[in-house]
Amino acid sequence: MKINKFFAVPAVVLAAQFSWAQVKVDPKEKLDPIVKSFVDEINNSSQLENMAYELLDGIGPRLVGTPEMLAANEWSVAKLRSWGIESNLQQFGTWKGWQRGITHVDMTYPRVKSLAATQLAWSPATKKAVEAEVIVLPKVSSKAEFDAWLPSAKGKIVLMAQYQKIGRSDEQIKEFATPELYEKLKAEKEQAGKDFRDYVKNIGYDNNTLPEALEKAGAAGIAISNWTGIMGANRIFGAKTSKIPMIDIDVEDYGMLYRMAEKGAKPKIKVEAQSKILPDAKNFNTIGMIKGKEKPEEYVILSAHLDSWDGAQGATDNGTGTLTMLETMRILKKYYPNNKRTIVLGLWGSEEQGLNGSRGFVADNPQIMKGTQAVFNQDNGTGRVINISGQGFVDSYSYIGKWLNGVPKTVRDQIKTDFPGMPGGGGSDHASFVAAGVPGFSLSSLNWGYFGYTWHTTKDTYDKIVFDEVKNNVVLTAALAYMASEDPEFTSRERRVMLQDDKGETVKWPEAKEPRRDSKEYK
Repeated sequence: MKINKFFAVPAVVLAAQFSWAQVKVDPKEKLDPIVKSFVDEINNSSQLENMAYELLDGIGPRLVGTPEMLAANEWSVAKLRSWGIESNLQQFGTWKGWQRGITHVDMTYPRVKSLAATQLAWSPATKKAVEAEVIVLPKVSSKAEFDAWLPSAKGKIVLMAQYQKIGRSDEQIKEFATPELYEKLKAEKEQAGKDFRDYVKNIGYDNNTLPEALEKAGAAGIAISNWTGIMGANRIFGAKTSKIPMIDIDVEDYGMLYRMAEKGAKPKIKVEAQSKILPDAKNFNTIGMIKGKEKPEEYVILSAHLDSWDGAQGATDNGTGTLTMLETMRILKKYYPNNKRTIVLGLWGSEEQGLNGSRGFVADNPQIMKGTQAVFNQDNGTGRVINISGQGFVDSYSYIGKWLNGVPKTVRDQIKTDFPGMPGGGGSDHASFVAAGVPGFSLSSLNWGYFGYTWHTTKDTYDKIVFDEVKNNVVLTAALAYMASEDPEFTSRERRVMLQDDKGETVKWPEAKEPRRDSKEYK
């Protein structure tokens, strides 16, 4: 068969790039033989890149309630079983079923242009393409005035988000503008944001109720632009409509439409969205388990959420955490055959809607919670882990410090610790365990532009993964799990004395919450 050299050469280069990714250790450092085997395996036989391809390119985004989320659950179970690890799916609820389809958004008047746009999650489909004039929100200052205007939205596609005068990042403006110009543009941007927030407040609506009011008034569709402030990156969340399409348009095209509508050009766009509303879907956590040989009723839990928003592939939120924990389980199974305690992997569902999967696991497995030695959770991006907090547990300094001593120095030296720290209130799945009084720790990673560029955005894709950094995190997690499993003592759960807030009131330990078991009241 004839080989297309155009594609063959980059493939070779790509393979070489993967082989360069290494976790460096000091050859003079005397590592525990098992920890050294972790390092050697990740450097010589990593499966991270192949798993990333299968999960992110193959399955894609993993929005709760979609067939892709179920496919990811089944894929992860099969992957664990292929390594000889006991695994299953544990149901914790249901969610409205939906599947993204092809979406086309084009400007048809006053000229023709294809627009960069994304249908919001769970948005209703268009039975046939919707073509309508685009309008902006009226310049009014009260709810009465706005409600009097609402009938004007009938049959129109309404631009509901704030107009961005400048579509450049703050960092770029700061780099090139004079100090005086930078301060001027910064003040103007802050004032425009405040003015828009005040406007929405004055007309008596919010981000949930305004789309509902426009839909009730007969609008043909709603468009927003949830721009991150970085060129090219918009955040994609859920639609707030039940009958009409709701879309997000990139800041550049949104601004063009806004200016046209404001100046009376009466632009028209055509929206075709072929998504499908499906029956309610079962929600699952993927659970893997390597039984302990000496203390099987005590547990070390590896934690990451498998679900994502679906504007892109969910690569850094939280494909990288998922890959880290899967690879850690593979390596532990291969090189730590006599694990003292039971090692559990939890790949949670519906984290993005309120930690529902991990909260469900905590609520549904009280015996495991009683015997949990530690939970290690990784969520926030592709970067190497640089911070571990004691999460408010008084003696966390003692046992985490001891476990970190078993981690290669080159990995350990990257990490700052904070003891006893304060308990996490809900930012990621470790908080579900902390609220229940179980020692759960976030392996917090270096930013790599996460919050501005990839978190819930249209740019959270495979190519944003830095595999050298992920390999570092696998070595860290495997070593911590090994040390925690081998520790002769069970971890103390004594909580710190809580601080007082600005009002002089004692801050309370986070309350354990029941998971949302279905989507009936979700907005």
